[in-house]
Amino acid sequence: TAWRARGCTVVLFDRGAVAGVDVRGSAPGTRETDLLNPINTVEQVNGILLTGGSAFGLDAATGVMRYLEAHGQGFHIGSIVVPIVPAAVLYDLSVGDPKIRPDAEAGYTACENATSGTVPEGNVGAGAGATVGKVFGFRYGMKGGLGTASVKVGNSDLIVGAMVAVNAVGDVIDRKTGKILAGARTPDGQGYLDTMAQLMAGATITTRAGANSTIGIVATNAKLNKTQATKVAQMAQDGFARMINPSHSMMDGDTIFAVSTGTSAAAVDLTTIGAIAAEVMAHAVSRGVLMATSIPNYPAHRDMVKS
Repeated sequence: TAWRARGCTVVLFDRGAVAGVDVRGSAPGTRETDLLNPINTVEQVNGILLTGGSAFGLDAATGVMRYLEAHGQGFHIGSIVVPIVPAAVLYDLSVGDPKIRPDAEAGYTACENATSGTVPEGNVGAGAGATVGKVFGFRYGMKGGLGTASVKVGNSDLIVGAMVAVNAVGDVIDRKTGKILAGARTPDGQGYLDTMAQLMAGATITTRAGANSTIGIVATNAKLNKTQATKVAQMAQDGFARMINPSHSMMDGDTIFAVSTGTSAAAVDLTTIGAIAAEVMAHAVSRGVLMATSIPNYPAHRDMVKS
């Protein structure tokens, strides 16, 4: 299929789900995240949106709301149904035509295309225009993408999964080998600068503030309340820190939603769920760059391996 400059990804919850959020980067773009504060009234969400297009892309959430309203899903206030759709956006307007952005129609279409089957990875949805390794400018960057991962916990029916659009200013590192999977390239484009080595040697950051962000969702069937979901989202941010260096920077809007469907009757140890969420998120981050394919001016990990 033809490459599209950017897109959006939506996760829908037919029966609603408890959710929390943790915003760790200093340049976030979000919608309805205040609702997820444990002190606030709404207890469940009906969908969560991850989108490209910078703040313009948050318009896609309107389409998600329209789809859910048509299906009678949302917060009931008398005869009115108000769908609850928190969202987070990444900046990818430097890729392709900046006038092409996810809009309400894109959000609605994403809902129509939603599936309970295998989720495509790489240059799809919110990962379509994602890039990484831009501390020293976009011309040194590489292709990021959408990644997923999940794990079944022991002999129980507990499942923890993650989905992430990897659009970091920093390099993505293989935590087992310490080698760079995708990141800032050397001027000849054939190797890696090693962003942290350059910064520790006194190099100057030259990228624009707020032009990045890695955004994701961790989901579990464990039964959690909003406070517990918020803690899981907080712990899952460690998955970013294990794979992306630097992460949670002034130039990123790193955001993770944590969602509980509550369908498992297994006993919940919150520390275990949060720790596994971080591990699963780390794996999803690696998948985001490993499954990406090159676009004009941004080679992918697989291209660097072949070279």
